[in-house]
Amino acid sequence: MAHAGKLNRTGGLIERKTTMRLGMTIGYSGAQLKLPVARVKRAEELGYDCVWCAEAYGTDAVTPLAFFAGQTRRIKLGTAIMQLAARTPANAAMSAATVDALAGGGRFIAGLGVSGPQIVEGWYGQPWGRPYYRLKDYVAIMRKIFKREEPVTHDGREISLPYTGEGAAGVGKPLKSILHMNPDIPIYLGAGNAATVRLAGEICDGLLPLGLTPASADEYVPWLEEGFARARKNGVEKSFETFDVVGSVHVDVDDDVSGALARLKPEVALYVGGMGHRNKNFHKDMMSRRGYADAAERIQELYLAGRKQEATDAVPDEWVDEKSLVGPPDRIKERFGRWRDCSLLNSVYVRTKQDEAIEVMAEAAGLKPAT
Repeated sequence: MAHAGKLNRTGGLIERKTTMRLGMTIGYSGAQLKLPVARVKRAEELGYDCVWCAEAYGTDAVTPLAFFAGQTRRIKLGTAIMQLAARTPANAAMSAATVDALAGGGRFIAGLGVSGPQIVEGWYGQPWGRPYYRLKDYVAIMRKIFKREEPVTHDGREISLPYTGEGAAGVGKPLKSILHMNPDIPIYLGAGNAATVRLAGEICDGLLPLGLTPASADEYVPWLEEGFARARKNGVEKSFETFDVVGSVHVDVDDDVSGALARLKPEVALYVGGMGHRNKNFHKDMMSRRGYADAAERIQELYLAGRKQEATDAVPDEWVDEKSLVGPPDRIKERFGRWRDCSLLNSVYVRTKQDEAIEVMAEAAGLKPAT
């Protein structure tokens, strides 16, 4: 990874990158599953680094990547994210290792996240519990499974193997994967608050930062530094040089900037207004923390009252523009400079349904077509 220049934050150093990798995401499906196969293949041709897939409560994040593994040669395959409640850590490790093997090895990135209590308890029927400790146990178990050093046992605060809790038959046996897995499948964490970002720095290989923009990058630096310090205390060398931070940005190519911003507002209204409980909504909290508290309160109030269009109309243009790259190609390329120059970011994945946006962003990032 090439770097030049330095940025000082809380006594630490982040070296400024001269190149940035690009990825793309297909998100999760709507009512009908339609995979953008041609767009993913074109992204690979252009030199994109990774295709990411998400899940909520419909299509899952892993199966489409297995399909893309058979349609592509080089591009990495990442989950952004696999929800913890959807799988045991053993099943997550099995899924990641299987797709990685299908893809030829060294291509899968296991991005994990906790989702929110509404989905965890309402869709998966799992207790919200203590997600911080569940994450620690989950990642530790996955790493043990990948490495195959011995039959897996784990005595955790939230998850233990073998299981000995309520309803156990008492005959659980420590096991070692039959499949000789890639022992180095990277694990990333989708996170947006201080505790989970610190945890990502401590135990993971990368961060998928919720809502990061170039203007907010400084929030994450001390949190990650604290996580790296914890890792070093445990004998694991961690630093910004060895850790991957992958941002995301909506891209919409359109000569009408206002129209492009308007198309992105319904999603903001959904997440800030309705994706979470009134008193526990990570997206609303983040918008408030970034200086838009009044707007966030109004959006949630309107959305929960069933006035979804008014909630959409209440989303400020400035908030959408800060998180997105919209407008004519020249405006997108010029504004991408803030993302490219953000010292914290190693990569950005493009969120778009436009083939043209994939081309424009490749030009903006100066990608070299794959050979």
